Amino acid sequence: MDGFAAVDFEFARQVLQRGIAALYVIAFVSSLNQFRALLGENGLLPAPELLGWARTSRARGRMLRPTLFLRFGYTDRRLAALCWSGIVLGALLVAGLPQLAWPWVPMLCFLALWIGYMSIASIGQTFYGFGWEMLLLEAGFLAAFLGSDDQPPPTVVIVLFWWLVFRLEFGAGMIKIRGGREWRDLTALTYHHETQPMPGPLSRQAHLLPRWFHKGEVVGNHFAQLIVPWFLFAPILGLMIPGPVPAIVGAVAASIVIATQAWLVLTGNFAWLNWATIVIAFSGFGIPGIGAAPRVPPSDLPWLVNGMPLSWIVVTSAVFVLYLVISWPAAQNLAARRQLMNASFNRWQLANAYGAFGTVTKRRIEYVVEGTAEDDPDDDDWLEYGFKGKPGDVRSIPRQWAPYHLRLDWLMWFLPLGRSLEDWFMVFLIKLLEADAATLRLLAHDPFQGRRPGAVRVVSYHYRFSTHAEFRATGARWVRDEPRLLVRPLRLRA
Repeated sequence: MDGFAAVDFEFARQVLQRGIAALYVIAFVSSLNQFRALLGENGLLPAPELLGWARTSRARGRMLRPTLFLRFGYTDRRLAALCWSGIVLGALLVAGLPQLAWPWVPMLCFLALWIGYMSIASIGQTFYGFGWEMLLLEAGFLAAFLGSDDQPPPTVVIVLFWWLVFRLEFGAGMIKIRGGREWRDLTALTYHHETQPMPGPLSRQAHLLPRWFHKGEVVGNHFAQLIVPWFLFAPILGLMIPGPVPAIVGAVAASIVIATQAWLVLTGNFAWLNWATIVIAFSGFGIPGIGAAPRVPPSDLPWLVNGMPLSWIVVTSAVFVLYLVISWPAAQNLAARRQLMNASFNRWQLANAYGAFGTVTKRRIEYVVEGTAEDDPDDDDWLEYGFKGKPGDVRSIPRQWAPYHLRLDWLMWFLPLGRSLEDWFMVFLIKLLEADAATLRLLAHDPFQGRRPGAVRVVSYHYRFSTHAEFRATGARWVRDEPRLLVRPLRLRA
């Protein structure tokens, strides 16, 4: 790819390496804070039980994604040690220290992050069943082959990042076109800001914008996801067309992706999905002279080619060829009538299919958990448990949590979409009856301040954002209807 010689991807590499490493730090912090309560030895879905099931036969073991815990066993202490190791290693990469050594050093660091986080996600069950888990893993694997600061970035790896952005954005666009009618009649975003899993501080303001604006949002989304991603590959034309124009076209396409993702950051809380898309979209910034790295002087030695060791060129080229092979199912999926969303076609979660919100929920149903200390309670004796991210108190302003991932709050949003209550939720209610300290730390407010309630129950409400007039009259940002009893009062047996 000598035609790329005039294009400098050093700025892109710096953003990719440091940005992806920062996202790994956040992911490991999220797991450190939440995994043990959700999936630990005494969690809602204990991981040791899953591993015990997997060990009963080789066939069951192969059903799990690769995880170190299958080999060494799970304990809460080992989970914490793995998370702290990932945090420290990720922080070093953010600081750029491993990148100062030979390319094998940052490669091993990123592969360690990849394997470490895969070990956690593989036993995370429903609490780790999100597309951005696969996205982070794939981005971390590719980042391992970006090299070190004293050598040019391997262009073939940059191209693989373009392919990742393309699958992410174009896949999401096709899911929408093939999905709910609301994406085709341009009404999807008249609902989405209000009904999305975890609204942010500006979601209500976005929801109250005029209808014509929401239709423009949908048109802009279709343009950014269905048309723009193709132009990320424009720098390849530099092989045939001299001058900076192809690289500039690629950078403009990347800028549009970043801008649309920034709007989603401002109006929602989608963990690190939007942030990861922004980071990897910077792979499109290959403009001459931006962030140029020091280059190794020309050499006649046979093991140096354009400043890169021949062995490193062989490795990165092999990765590129490998990706061409394993990407075929994902490419077929983009053209399939029954397109899969957030699907992996191999155990290592590489070259995945992505997509989100093929349909948009039009009514927001919230399950609210309440407790009481009274033996024979009236309706006024029930007190609400407060969650950190999901709507509860109608007067509170939704907080900005992304890129941090509140896993319990996200799963609470999915509950009303199912036909029955999931097992983990019933265990969660029992943990509240027991006043389990680890479970209570997942919440924002415990009305009993660590004491056991006498009973808990679950009611459901229809939530909607208040209008400007309703807010001026009541100060409430949400309006909810009368509660409907979903789970009758539960008590612990004496």
